Amino acid sequence: MTSAKVGGGGATPVGPCEALPERVRRPEPGETIEGHGGLLALAPLVAAGATACFTLSGGHVFPIYDAALRFGLPLYDVRHEQTAGFAAEGLAKLTRAPGLAVVTAGPGVTNVTSAVATARATGSPLVVLGGRAAAEGWGRGALQELDHVPILAPLALTAETARTTGEIPARSAAAWARAGRAHRGPTFLDLPLDVLYGSDRTTVPDARPAPTGPADPDQVLAAVRLLARAERPVVVAGGDVWWEGAWEALAAAVEALEIPTFTNGLGRGCLPAGHPLAFSRARSALRRADVVAVVGTPLDFRLGFGAFGGAAVIHVVDAPEALEARVASAAAPAGSIRQTLAAWAEWTGPRRDHRSWIAELRDLEDRRRTDEANLLDAASEPIHPARVYGALRRVLDPDAVVAGDGGDFVSWAGRLVDSARPGCWLDPGPFGCLGTGPGYAMAARIAHPDRQVVLLSGDGALGFAGMDLDSLVRHRLPVAIVVGNNGIWGLEKHPMRALYGYDVLAELTPETRYDRVCEALGGAGETVRRPGELEGALRRALEAGVPYLVNVLLDPEVAYPRSSSLA
Repeated sequence: MTSAKVGGGGATPVGPCEALPERVRRPEPGETIEGHGGLLALAPLVAAGATACFTLSGGHVFPIYDAALRFGLPLYDVRHEQTAGFAAEGLAKLTRAPGLAVVTAGPGVTNVTSAVATARATGSPLVVLGGRAAAEGWGRGALQELDHVPILAPLALTAETARTTGEIPARSAAAWARAGRAHRGPTFLDLPLDVLYGSDRTTVPDARPAPTGPADPDQVLAAVRLLARAERPVVVAGGDVWWEGAWEALAAAVEALEIPTFTNGLGRGCLPAGHPLAFSRARSALRRADVVAVVGTPLDFRLGFGAFGGAAVIHVVDAPEALEARVASAAAPAGSIRQTLAAWAEWTGPRRDHRSWIAELRDLEDRRRTDEANLLDAASEPIHPARVYGALRRVLDPDAVVAGDGGDFVSWAGRLVDSARPGCWLDPGPFGCLGTGPGYAMAARIAHPDRQVVLLSGDGALGFAGMDLDSLVRHRLPVAIVVGNNGIWGLEKHPMRALYGYDVLAELTPETRYDRVCEALGGAGETVRRPGELEGALRRALEAGVPYLVNVLLDPEVAYPRSSSLA
């Protein structure tokens, strides 16, 4: 059992056993290390800056826990391996460095695959170390015997098995380095029981990811010329701007070229809400633009698969493999996004005046924000979901970390909750997996012990990983949890009604007391039935010092207004 002080000081082992291993100093690349496979696996990762390990205890990976204690690497255990994976992926998103999950063999590995798939879709650097049945006697039907690599290979950037104890450090370091190198993503290494429990003497390799090189200067130049000469240019900035720490370069580029800018996913806040060039409600500009530069995000369904009317498309990515081959880009710089944006900011050639275009979009943006006011202050009962965000906006600090886990309820949040700073918004991304919330909340509290942390969860989504409220309690990680409880699968119920005139398999138990579930697990909470009660409940949740669940009973008849992603 582990625990952690409020403030993210790291998990501290507690319990009746006093015979904890003696700590050793942090290893350095090039040093000689001797010991069991767990020490060999973690040494390069700790040397490269690993800050936490998320896991669910399993005998196949005990040596890794022993190594974590010796190196002083905080251990956080959860109730389901999916949460270990999502917590590690969430920590990666918040720290812009690889996250580490350790899972036991067989079902431990299969349980973490949704987190691996999410990390692949979002480009999150996630390293998963998995236990594996012993190599000696393989095929006889040992406990949890399963060849994991063919399962993980389609999901991860690399998926390997360490065949000898001596090769563990090199393979572990390679997994860490590849996860964190552009284009980022998940890696997997499994460690057979006899290999991991074995011992060897070897050198600690350098696991630090290689830096991203510059893009082709001709492509960078072609892109900035198009933007500067366009009549109605638009920039869309995504998660790779955040991953590369390029938000200041983004601001400098769009300010120099005077280009209205939208953000999505982890790109939210990279140009802060309130900046004169930041837009979110006037997305119809993407269909009216003559040049659209998509920077650091894929041309997926969120952006109409790169079809922006007749606009020329510029796709700026951090590595060639991130380019979308099915879209004919007018320019496609592939390399350091920061360096590409810095070059744009230094453009001194001819350019059009974009002020009238910006003013036109600002007028549309302001009108749509005005139209939202009635929803944000709606006094109707049952509560309109937008009213939750009207109250939340009044109590959130500018640097609060907000994690979304749900369908319609979180769609409202994405529409109505602005991001004032980068690295403050977590969502599952284009893979759309539910159950990310408790893991993301753990990661946010660990990464930012002194900030507000809010988890927004649909009542359906809470069912995927709700028992990990217990993990938040045990590790003393206070989080304000807001559950939008409409008693339905809203993402399915309303569209199915529109299609068929009826719905099926879309009902949950009305008015379930999820706050009492949180209380039973050691947290606290309350149910809110009236809109006037929202702000007080949210303040109590933020100040509680424990996981506190605000169970908001919403109107199930309110459907999220669905339209094109470019509306």
